[in-house]
Amino acid sequence: MWGGRFSDKPAELMQAINVSIGFDRRLAAQDLEGSRAHAAMLQKTGVITSEDAAAILKGLAAIGAEIEAGTFPFREEFEDIHMNVEARLRELIGSAAGRLHTARSRNDQVALDFRMWVREACDRAQAQVRALQKALVTKAEPHAATLMPGFTHLQPAQPVTFGHHLMAYVEMFGRDSSRFADARARMNESPLGAAALAGSPFPIDRDMTAKALGFDRPAANSLDAVADRDFALEALAAATITAIHLSRLAEEIVLWMTPQFGFITLTDAFTTGSSIMPQKKNPDAAELVRAKAGRMLGSFTQLAVVMKGLPLTYSKDMQEDKVPAFEAFDALELSLRAMAGMVADMQPTVENMAKAAGAGFSTATDLADWLVRELALPFRDAHHITGAAVKRCEELGCDLPSLPLADLQALEPRVTDGVYKVLTPKASVASRTSYGGTAPDQVRAQIKRWKEILA
Repeated sequence: MWGGRFSDKPAELMQAINVSIGFDRRLAAQDLEGSRAHAAMLQKTGVITSEDAAAILKGLAAIGAEIEAGTFPFREEFEDIHMNVEARLRELIGSAAGRLHTARSRNDQVALDFRMWVREACDRAQAQVRALQKALVTKAEPHAATLMPGFTHLQPAQPVTFGHHLMAYVEMFGRDSSRFADARARMNESPLGAAALAGSPFPIDRDMTAKALGFDRPAANSLDAVADRDFALEALAAATITAIHLSRLAEEIVLWMTPQFGFITLTDAFTTGSSIMPQKKNPDAAELVRAKAGRMLGSFTQLAVVMKGLPLTYSKDMQEDKVPAFEAFDALELSLRAMAGMVADMQPTVENMAKAAGAGFSTATDLADWLVRELALPFRDAHHITGAAVKRCEELGCDLPSLPLADLQALEPRVTDGVYKVLTPKASVASRTSYGGTAPDQVRAQIKRWKEILA
């Protein structure tokens, strides 16, 4: 490739650290697509002849068929996917292959290939996020009124519904989907034609190649075009936030599966056993999804550290951009599919959820709200009275709905027995009718909205 300047081959150790074909062969489809667009443009602008262009396109088609069939001879001596394709093209069509690299450098070539791969990864991730959202909506719909405890600090807070809880994750994953869409929109500029860093003296048509490859426009600055890896960092950031949301849901599945919670069951399809304890049924799929968030965060950090100190434009450090992205999106896609499967598989244990929904004085806020609404007390006074009522319940060993009226009246003489109507979890949930609240009708309205969005 650079034999005119060098008289000796690289040392074996240099070859070992320099070679990337072991991982960047994943860019083969993008490399061929970019080369086809480049060859067609060179022919149209008169940079190469129609005969050479036809030979190049025929050779690229043959290489694509070899890769598809698994017969392509990937060789480390040619370092990367770009030079492997070019070397094979020369073997197939002869010297015409050497014209393909006119007005192009490996710098803009790899920037193009990697950008196209990340763009496709964002599209796949967005589609899988939407599939997970659909699974959540489907599971939430029959449980819009199914009681469960809502938590703060992992302590019982107020009753909510299982459907409402699941729909919270639909909102989270909706933001994740929009982040992938935003990242995709920003990355959709073609670096092809920037060449090594300064552009090309040939009469190339960058708009033509950008359009052929599905980009909105060519990148406006040749230096930035080859030096930029923001697109990968932004995609990895979106993947990391998505992984955090997946991990939070996975953690809840792990908790809900324990006998102490007993909120859900998973079938054998998404659980494993123990080699020593015959009774065990472990939510290993959820645990592994939870763990893979670290892989995605690590990938983002790895690429950020690679890029943080690089002067413009290209440095060989940037060869280390691909493995983190490949690993992160492999883990993300597997995690999204696994989570969608678990959501579809899990079944709530309604009785346990309903029992837990009333534990821990979860309707205390409803008592305070009743005092404000019915007796016109300032909320802080109502809060104080309710706290004293909870303390009295602890002394008597009862819950709020069982606290005698006389004890409530000892704290506030105007309390009537009408207060007991608001102290059940069902009444508490039904009262939360503000937009986005947990009242079943509000939950059903959000389910309907999301079904239309996801249709």
